[in-house]
Amino acid sequence: MTAEKDREPLSDTVSQAVTPAGAVFLSYASEDAAAAERIATALRAAGIEVWFDRSELRGGEAWDRRIRNEIHDCRLFMPIVSAHTEARIEGYFRREWKLAVDRTHDLSERVAFLVPVVIDSTPEPMADVPEAFRAVQWIRLPGGEPSAAFLARVSALLTKEGVAARDAQSEVRPSATRASTARKSTAPWIGIVSAAFVITLAGGYIAWRDKHRTEVNELSKAPAPSTPVADAIPEKSVAVLPFVDMSERHDQEYFSDGLADELIDALTKVPQLRVPARTSSFSFKGKAVTVGEIARTLGVSHVLEGSVRKSGDHMRITAQLVRADSGFHLWSQTYDRNVRDVFAVQDDIAKAVTDELKLALVGTGRTAARQTANIEAYNLYLQAQYRVARDTVPDLEQAVQLYEEALKLDPNYAAAWAGLAACHTRRVANGLDTTGAGYRKATAAAARAIELAPQLVDGYVTLASAKMQYERDWKGLAAVLDKVAALDPNNPLAEEMRGHLAVATGRMSDALAHFRRAVDLDPLNLIARKYLGRGLHYARRTAEAEALLRSAIVENERFSGLHYELGRTLLLKGDVKGALGAFQAETDTFWSMFGLPLGYFANHRLPEAQAALQAQLAHPEGSEFQVAETYGFFGNTEKAFEWLDRAVTQHDPGIIWLRRDALLSRLESDPRYPALLRRVGEPPVSKDD
Repeated sequence: MTAEKDREPLSDTVSQAVTPAGAVFLSYASEDAAAAERIATALRAAGIEVWFDRSELRGGEAWDRRIRNEIHDCRLFMPIVSAHTEARIEGYFRREWKLAVDRTHDLSERVAFLVPVVIDSTPEPMADVPEAFRAVQWIRLPGGEPSAAFLARVSALLTKEGVAARDAQSEVRPSATRASTARKSTAPWIGIVSAAFVITLAGGYIAWRDKHRTEVNELSKAPAPSTPVADAIPEKSVAVLPFVDMSERHDQEYFSDGLADELIDALTKVPQLRVPARTSSFSFKGKAVTVGEIARTLGVSHVLEGSVRKSGDHMRITAQLVRADSGFHLWSQTYDRNVRDVFAVQDDIAKAVTDELKLALVGTGRTAARQTANIEAYNLYLQAQYRVARDTVPDLEQAVQLYEEALKLDPNYAAAWAGLAACHTRRVANGLDTTGAGYRKATAAAARAIELAPQLVDGYVTLASAKMQYERDWKGLAAVLDKVAALDPNNPLAEEMRGHLAVATGRMSDALAHFRRAVDLDPLNLIARKYLGRGLHYARRTAEAEALLRSAIVENERFSGLHYELGRTLLLKGDVKGALGAFQAETDTFWSMFGLPLGYFANHRLPEAQAALQAQLAHPEGSEFQVAETYGFFGNTEKAFEWLDRAVTQHDPGIIWLRRDALLSRLESDPRYPALLRRVGEPPVSKDD
């Protein structure tokens, strides 16, 4: 609740606070009053006292005193977080938030007091909230519509059992009786699978559960590392939005997207300028959002937008630079040119933007390396890039053909060689050419790109990917990434790869730093956020991992692997029902195939666990490491080592996540484990282990 001066009080009486025991204090920005009202009404209908009375809202000394008393006496403080609170750097609600945080200093760590509620897609890691809000689990109510689960959770927090709710995340510790009952219920299945195997499965999970519950509990006693507070939005920052295709047939989207992509590449070369990566800027494509909302989400002060109308060899390009906080147009220009002049137009726009931001445009030579004198080759290149971004198997197949056609027209087109190299790595990731042929094609194309344009970073990034995923050449990978850093210190994919390298060599704290930087550079890239979530999971920081993964799922609940990663984190936390629910919610069949055996097994649904394992074994190509994880979780050490050996032989890139894998923890005391680490080039002992 916030006392805004523009709210007219219906009463002149301000009495001493009389907050009932167990009351919930709602704190919100005036723009979110309707959502707050819905939440308050639902809570009251559930018999929960709520401090929310718009007739009493007013300013002044007496009012301030009352607010302080109400926050001091309430049982739960519920701040409503939204795009409206993000947009406002000043407001009475922020005073309330600070008062609530101050009160937590006098409360026991066992007391649940702060209950943040997000009513839109505001991402938690970047939200402009007090740091204390990040240390607790957030609740998401899209549109401020209360759910039954929300009401049940608030009721639980208000009970005596809720005193320890800061750590109680619906954790259920099965009793010996319950475990015994679960095993007895599998009697019909024992005719198919031996009783010894069933006992091994159940016993394996209980040992795994107890070991990791102890580990997580011990880690939770230590002060949680604080999440860095988001920096103020830099003045010298700009997001380049995809240009709108205004052509008569609307068939030039690949061209308009390519133009924006090239501008991002050019502006990224300016050292003093912050430019979000393509993934983040293009995530707003086709969405009804304002320039101000885009700028706040991406953390920039300016937005470059425009349109393309192309007909034959003629094109009209319009571009405008907008100041996000005021909406003022700082610069705009229309270009009527022949399509062969597109490179000159790109340079003109980039120069105009940097001039307006009082920066010097550098690196034009690097940008030139991406270009070709053959405009048809460039057109094919843009079409290929558009297909690669779609990342489906048919699109990738067509992209290869388009790159190859472009290279027939201009064999020295470095950017096309780099694009072809990256396309081959994506094909491998999608299950094509997994025997090594795909990586050989990728490295050959990348080497050619580097030979033609040593200053073009794209070829190095693909070469680094091959060294990480196929060759497991950690020293070589580090050397290539150093080269990338010298050419482009703000490359988010390179930071992500540095995170993987740190994971593989046992430097988990370094890995988290690199994954966080990748997210900072490309904040709406869900792949980067997924890997940060996995890194937090491996560091046993389960609360942070869960919060980050849930916020990513809110952005796109169908994004591949997010529910799988969440399920693993919930499993480590002890929430076995929640873990199974997450695995079942995974929309990517490959990731759900990896998760379901774990979820069923943890819930003592052993026949279903075995059936899910058999389904996984039916398609093991490229997932040998995940099969090993399943056997390790089931407690079958011999099978786990057998499949880890296959993972190494088949160059399964998942093997880089071998160290500190909770699913394989039973293997760590076996002498074969350090030998396996040495085999894949990972030191058996490191400072983080």
